[in-house]
Amino acid sequence: MQRTVLIIFLALVSAAAIHAQDPPAPDQGAPPPLKVISRQERNQLDTTKDEKARVKLTIELAENHLTNVETKTSQQMFDVAAAEAGMYWALVDDALKFMKTISRDNNKKRDLYKRLELSLRAHGTRLSTVRRGTPNEYAVWIKEIEDFARRGRTEALNSFYGQTVLREPAPEAKEQKKQPDKN
Repeated sequence: MQRTVLIIFLALVSAAAIHAQDPPAPDQGAPPPLKVISRQERNQLDTTKDEKARVKLTIELAENHLTNVETKTSQQMFDVAAAEAGMYWALVDDALKFMKTISRDNNKKRDLYKRLELSLRAHGTRLSTVRRGTPNEYAVWIKEIEDFARRGRTEALNSFYGQTVLREPAPEAKEQKKQPDKN
């Protein structure tokens, strides 16, 4: 009898202890960085009339923000680094959108894409280094920006090819062609 009372007592105490614990907090990641271009930078870009000067200025501004991201990450100021990364992201996005507005009839656009591609190639290793030194909740967004820059670089490289180049089919399409029909 004492044993059963003791077992029931221990069961009630342990059940109360289990319910008294706080549920584990869901993994809250950092919010995405805001993709914004400051008013001063926007004015600088809008007043630049020459296409080459505008792309060069955009790359310089983006590199300044990327340098700030590296500096703030090394100082473990991750919120500030994320804000700078968002500004970098916005500038690269703006450069890619601007490139689509340039006429394609001469080699000028190709040269501008080459300048942008070379810059984005150099930025890729820098973004990877930053991502490795960043906590996971921020590293997710750095990886997103890194992937965006890689896609922008791919877009710049693809601009060298006209409509006459045949693109390789996607991997899924290749696999479907290899499998014979069972009819």
